[in-house]
Amino acid sequence: MSCASQFCWTSSARSDTGRVREINEDACLDEPEAGRWAVADGMGGHAVGDLASRTVIDALTQLTAPHGLRTLIADVRARLQSANRQLRDEAARRQVQRIGSTVVVLLACDRFCGYVWAGDSRIYLYRAGQLRQLTRDHSQVEELRSLGVITEEEARHHPAQHMITRAVGATDLLELDDDAIEVADGDVFLLCSDGLSNELSNDEIADVLTSAERENACGELVDLALARGGRDNITAVVVEAHDPNASEKTLLNPAP
Repeated sequence: MSCASQFCWTSSARSDTGRVREINEDACLDEPEAGRWAVADGMGGHAVGDLASRTVIDALTQLTAPHGLRTLIADVRARLQSANRQLRDEAARRQVQRIGSTVVVLLACDRFCGYVWAGDSRIYLYRAGQLRQLTRDHSQVEELRSLGVITEEEARHHPAQHMITRAVGATDLLELDDDAIEVADGDVFLLCSDGLSNELSNDEIADVLTSAERENACGELVDLALARGGRDNITAVVVEAHDPNASEKTLLNPAP
């Protein structure tokens, strides 16, 4: 199977320092031509988080052109393991406990999208008027929410919301999750750091993706998070799939 996508992809990205932090420790990848997107969030409160997120994104820019989704995901995993070792070595050199970053990656291949992640940066899918979160946060708060100890609304404002359980560079052994989904014409994916998802509800995100011109959606989402306080760095990448054969199918199969 070739990894060339059956879809035409358009995307936009925006990253903002926010209203509280002095340095933007987020970084992102926006490569619609290659069908690759990513968000990395340097770990707040740790040494040189901006170096960590940039190391992760730099590793993902070196992906090769594989022949299928499985090999592409395997390449992503290998690149992130290499970035993990690099960050562990850098932390040892600087004599600090860790230099780490979350990561979430979206990959277009054939008629599918694969995704790989560690931490609490997220991917959402907006399809047919419905928004759903594709990734599951690697965090203490998500563990409490999944057990029914706290509600989703309580999770958004929980005092431990920044305590993640996985990140690139956090430990010698990097654990990553991955999955894949078949793409439909008009699908919209949102990749974001927790500076966005902690400020906005799912309904608010869906409202923006419904009403905004798609090229303006990133800006509207970030502006809304800033209006809510912008307590963290904020990054959003909005990706839309277009099936070039969809209009042709309509013409070949006209309504009676």
